[in-house]
Amino acid sequence: MTHYSRRKFMLTAGAATAGILTHGCTLNSPVRISQAAPAMGRLLSDAPETSTASLGFIALTDAAPLIVAQEKGYFARSGMKDVRLVRQPSWGAVQSNLSLSTSQGGLDGAHVLTPIPYHLAAGKTPDGIPVSMYILARLNTNGQGISLANIYRDLNIGIDSSKLRESIDQAKAKGPGLRLKFAITHPGGTHDLWLRYWLAAGGINPDTDVSMFVVPPPQMVANMKAGTMHAFCVGEPWNARLIQEHLGYSALVTGELWRDHPEKSFAMRADWVDRYPKATKALLMAIQSAQIWCDRPENKDEMCRLVAASQYLNVPTAAIAPRAKGAIDYGSDRVTQQSPYTMKFWQDNASYPFKNHDLWFLTENMRWGYLPPDTDVQAMVNKVNREDLWREAAMTISPSIAIPKTTSRGIETFFDGNQFNGKNPMEYLALQSIKKLDKV
Repeated sequence: MTHYSRRKFMLTAGAATAGILTHGCTLNSPVRISQAAPAMGRLLSDAPETSTASLGFIALTDAAPLIVAQEKGYFARSGMKDVRLVRQPSWGAVQSNLSLSTSQGGLDGAHVLTPIPYHLAAGKTPDGIPVSMYILARLNTNGQGISLANIYRDLNIGIDSSKLRESIDQAKAKGPGLRLKFAITHPGGTHDLWLRYWLAAGGINPDTDVSMFVVPPPQMVANMKAGTMHAFCVGEPWNARLIQEHLGYSALVTGELWRDHPEKSFAMRADWVDRYPKATKALLMAIQSAQIWCDRPENKDEMCRLVAASQYLNVPTAAIAPRAKGAIDYGSDRVTQQSPYTMKFWQDNASYPFKNHDLWFLTENMRWGYLPPDTDVQAMVNKVNREDLWREAAMTISPSIAIPKTTSRGIETFFDGNQFNGKNPMEYLALQSIKKLDKV
């Protein structure tokens, strides 16, 4: 690897990344993506303590930053030439493997549902022993969907879940075992929370009105084909794949619930990060650079080809590309070009792990009984969320990169007018009319 003097490195990095982002940190500020790739030079004194890391991922489009960092050589150029990307069968497997060190056959880090590191820190492990975790970056915003079987096509269900009320009540009247079946990817995970929020906003209690159960993302379409479920919430490309196989349609994409909502994160075991701080920074720089690359329009086709490969998602590129480029066919009469809800990897601060977003995920986990009602969510976020390491890595890539001035994106507004203020999450929780067993 070429070693740069500090002056030469900063000049190279500045030139290569000049214009990557406009200055300013507002949510809807425009983003200028440069034509040049971000520089990935390393000082000899900054060389990683290890070149090896084992990182898990699930077969989803939002794993793209890790896949691109591997395939385009960002990991290698940052000094992490021995990174292993390990495909996982389910989010439960990711959580279990993160609870183990690599010496025990586990993982050092992973592409994760944002609540998973908090579940591990709370002791949701096979042996019940908490595992300290750090969230180092957000991998994407937007890019998930809620899809239904074709039998509900005539109901024209979209953002308003109350249109399902009659069908839900009819099934519920036949007995508990015959309630409509709604699939999620992991208890307390992002897809679980999107589906619960959507149902509750329409007056439907996800715990008593329907049957919620777990299906790994790559198995969603097969289960819909087998007739074992009526709806699911999952990331791409599985909503698009369902439509391409004429098995169902998308009621909505999740950006319609909460525009530019946070989704997956890059997290690592805290013991690994604390032992290898320079290697951690190298991984972060590589992933951030890959995120910048992924958001350039001219790179979208190549990104989709890389992600679609057999060792990653193992699907046709055509299953990924349209929605990745903003063309959303909902499988009904609705087709949107240049959707404002397209998955983002870097634009509009998509990569920065805002602390108020983690607070929302934990508050919703309390709402639905996954965390105790007396959980000190602020203390958990302050321990797990390492936005400081994100900042350090981004500034090393280029001092001209725009970085949010605060750890909160501000008051967040949802499609139903509900608002979340990270300064008072309990006030938000108290206002929710439907909660686990109607109480927290």
